[in-house]
Amino acid sequence: MVTATGYTADEIMTVTAARSLTSDTACFVGIGLPSTAANLARRTHAPGLWMVYESGTLGAEPDTLPLSIGDGVLAETADAVVSVPEVFNYWLQPGRIDVGFLGAAQIDRYANINTTVVGDYTDPEVRLPGAGGAPEIAASCGEVVVIVRQSRRTFVESVDFVTSVGHAGGPGGRERLGLRGRGPTRVITDLGVLEPDPATRELTLVSVHPGTSLDDVRAATGWDLAAAPDLRTTEPPTDGELAVLRSLTGR
Repeated sequence: MVTATGYTADEIMTVTAARSLTSDTACFVGIGLPSTAANLARRTHAPGLWMVYESGTLGAEPDTLPLSIGDGVLAETADAVVSVPEVFNYWLQPGRIDVGFLGAAQIDRYANINTTVVGDYTDPEVRLPGAGGAPEIAASCGEVVVIVRQSRRTFVESVDFVTSVGHAGGPGGRERLGLRGRGPTRVITDLGVLEPDPATRELTLVSVHPGTSLDDVRAATGWDLAAAPDLRTTEPPTDGELAVLRSLTGR
């Protein structure tokens, strides 16, 4: 639903995520909001963005949003198509991908992600789609950007299962596990933007979207959310960004 601001919550979330990407960056892209954000970035301020999809398409430049990682439009427009093992063994694990985009069913204060089960692993309330390539993306990309709608159901005190490690239990957690990348550097939601505190590695609210308050974000978070002392308001989408985004999504 388009609000009085002239754009939807998903639109400002997608535009904000797109702005996190720059030209001449290799980005591991997932389907859904991450794919939309990456394709928006490539069509606006980051024409040199090099997109890699898990199916093995390197440098894809689709004319339309792919429906899945196996969509033929990715292979038709890619610089090269390689095997899935090569994507992971040669490109991802050695640290050749700058940015990875991930979603989450649950995320905790240290940006650990669950996409496996809700509830007890042996007798879950809900069985989720699972890991896919997410654990390797979280472990090995230079940095990770998470895009997820914010609610207490999603932003939980402790995830029911750690599918993809964020900052583990706090400072030094990734290093103790021998993980290559910096982990999640930004979590972008439909309410605002969170970044890990440099000292504690705990997610901290750094920006709220127009029309949203700090109280709104805290009410949608399952822990006592910290906020930056210089809490900002997110720059709203421009007319140009919205026009390109809506052409992509068919709105």
